Amino acid sequence: MATNTGRPRWALRTSAALTLGFLGSVAGTSAQAAPPAATTPPGDEIAHTVQEGDTLEGLAKAYLAAPRQWPLLQARNKVTNPRRLVPGSVVWIPVRLQPAESATVEFVHGTVTAKARAGDAPAPVTQGGKLEEGTALQVGPDAFVSVKLADGTVVRVQAQSELLLRQLRRRGRAGSLQSVLEMRSGAVESSVPPNAEAFRRFELRTPLAVTSVRGTHFGVAMGESGQTTASVLSGSVAVQSRQPETTDQSNPSAAAASKLAPGQGLAVAADGSVGAPRPLLAAPDTSGVPAMLSDASILAINVPPLPGAARYQAQVAQDADFTQVLRHGSFADGQLRWKAVEDGRYYLSVRALDDAGIPGVPAVQPFVVKTRPVAPLYQQPAPGAVLASGTGELRCTQVPGVDWYRLQVARDSQFTQPMLDEQRLTECRLPLKTLPVGNYFWRAASLLQLPNSPSSQVDQGPFAPPHPFSVADRPATLSPQSLQAQDGDTTVRVHWPAEPGQRFRLQLAPANDLAFDKVVLDTQLDAPAWTASNLPAGDYLVRIQVLDLTGLESDFSPPRQIRVGSGISTGSGLPVSTSNGQPVARP
Repeated sequence: MATNTGRPRWALRTSAALTLGFLGSVAGTSAQAAPPAATTPPGDEIAHTVQEGDTLEGLAKAYLAAPRQWPLLQARNKVTNPRRLVPGSVVWIPVRLQPAESATVEFVHGTVTAKARAGDAPAPVTQGGKLEEGTALQVGPDAFVSVKLADGTVVRVQAQSELLLRQLRRRGRAGSLQSVLEMRSGAVESSVPPNAEAFRRFELRTPLAVTSVRGTHFGVAMGESGQTTASVLSGSVAVQSRQPETTDQSNPSAAAASKLAPGQGLAVAADGSVGAPRPLLAAPDTSGVPAMLSDASILAINVPPLPGAARYQAQVAQDADFTQVLRHGSFADGQLRWKAVEDGRYYLSVRALDDAGIPGVPAVQPFVVKTRPVAPLYQQPAPGAVLASGTGELRCTQVPGVDWYRLQVARDSQFTQPMLDEQRLTECRLPLKTLPVGNYFWRAASLLQLPNSPSSQVDQGPFAPPHPFSVADRPATLSPQSLQAQDGDTTVRVHWPAEPGQRFRLQLAPANDLAFDKVVLDTQLDAPAWTASNLPAGDYLVRIQVLDLTGLESDFSPPRQIRVGSGISTGSGLPVSTSNGQPVARP
């Protein structure tokens, strides 16, 4: 007969390979392995080590729905005298004889299905629905479900996970809950509330290890090759290997356990070997996460790199307990990206994973998403453009359905002291006639009148990202006196004063075309000079526009008349002209 080991006086037989759970204990009792003559039961059973004074009727009252069920225990264990049990012997308690319980779906997002029995067609899971023992949950990509057990334990099943509610029973009619969940893939986080009930059990099995917990917030994840990680945030956990070469499979409590304290984790390799406990990585720095996000196209959050991090896991939930998760993902760095969510208040949880894939301490950060009413699109000026002093204007698109627009102009991109702040513009435009020369930023937002509220109460959407622009004085228009030309020769040269870096546009028209409707030359110049040697003899008008480095353009200068000579002159050197004063054309 086995000796007293100090473990609880019952053990659960199972063919599964990983268990995460907690085992209660009673002072003065102990758990013992089955004697060598005992045979392996066909299903889950509890091995009760008989104590002095135990009877089958008493065991039926303690474990089953009623004392009158003791004949079922007698038939299972082939006991001759139900009132005289041999102390130290083992009585097997079939779990199927215990009172059944159910679980409740607290929250579901995305595609989550359940199969009540093997062979059943998957059915959609709905919030508030009941899940019975034997139900298999399938959580699709980008989906999530949280399930509450009868004792208040909350199980959060992550995307792309499979979980079997293998056992939902109670120890006796009003005793402690006995829950066994079996992970087949994915990741599960559980919060097991502290409880003084001695025999309450919660087990979460995976194919590699046994973990015992009490009053614990912990997580378990399975990799593609079967490796398993466990991390503990509060309470304590004991992890045991379940591989045949390391464990007596007839008694899963017999293997030595690795103890995990709060803030520790470990990895179980694909061969079943249990790694040493290690400290969890610290929580990432989320202090830079904006209090409000306003991008309607994508949910983008950045966190700085954490030393030792190989990857990051992050979740976005509607509640601080993360039982209502809407977004979940694994990321190579701290650049977290998801599909956009509706406007509202949310919570971010981000954890760094170490080189073994063990999740670290989560950083939890609240934030608000505000994208409605949508901001206008900018039309003019272009980012970085320069506007002429006294004539500039900001323009943006109209947004259907909004009542007003708010436009701000400031010297800095944070808009600490806006120089202009127009809050109820019926058109998305703002003249800048009085804005001094300088560098600025502007931004725009849409406003809606709140229904059934005073006119002073409006719903303002987010500002569009700030755009830079500048205001500069227009370059001076060239005066007639500033143009110097050499007239009458076959080669015409014109030059004028200018600022460094300026370019120019020069137009030439017939002398009688003051409106420049018949331009004979339109060219751009890099220097303040122009030379022409192939023009027909005659009189012309020339005008010049300054193209400043800032991008501003001056008005065209007043026209200046020039004369192109024929190259024919009198003996005294004067040009020869016709009777109407035009130079004689070259032959």
